[in-house]
Amino acid sequence: MNLKVNEIFYSLQGEGARTGEPSVFIRLSGCNLTCSFCDTDFSLGRTMTAEEILDEISSFGCNRIIWTGGEPCLQLTNEIVSFFKEKGYWQSIETNGTHKVPSGIDYIACSPKQDFEKIRELIPEVNELRFPMQAGDPLPDISLLPKAEKYLLSPIFNGNALVYENVAYCVELIKAHPIWGLSLQMHKLIGIR
Repeated sequence: MNLKVNEIFYSLQGEGARTGEPSVFIRLSGCNLTCSFCDTDFSLGRTMTAEEILDEISSFGCNRIIWTGGEPCLQLTNEIVSFFKEKGYWQSIETNGTHKVPSGIDYIACSPKQDFEKIRELIPEVNELRFPMQAGDPLPDISLLPKAEKYLLSPIFNGNALVYENVAYCVELIKAHPIWGLSLQMHKLIGIR
């Protein structure tokens, strides 16, 4: 049960419906997409066993894990999720929706970038859909997407800088289509990881 890990850190969830919750972030290396706005060099990483990861995160005193990446579903397996569940960890995943999510995940945050109609086949239901948006992007068709508890638009930043044009565009879309909500990358705004 090895994973190539880009980084592990303890912080607050910075975006989405769970903003502000303390969580242990396990960022896995590798991604199958190349998004221009990605803020992670996911080619880097070190191979770790599940036991080594457990040893590192146990000092944080927090039982919430966020599996993120890159694309964590390229590496994360049912067995690894089960291992951490047995150790008492609640587990969330941040996925682009291009691969099936391992069983046992407690919370799915899906941030699709392409092939929206295929996502529903792989992941029929999620806790939140979080769409990165910039001014002029079309609003996704909800009928093609997995069923979600929360539908969120996330204005694309320029590095750590808020792009007000993108925020204003998202706000107008949300006001016109109130099933959607706003997700700002608060961690960037307040200067934490």
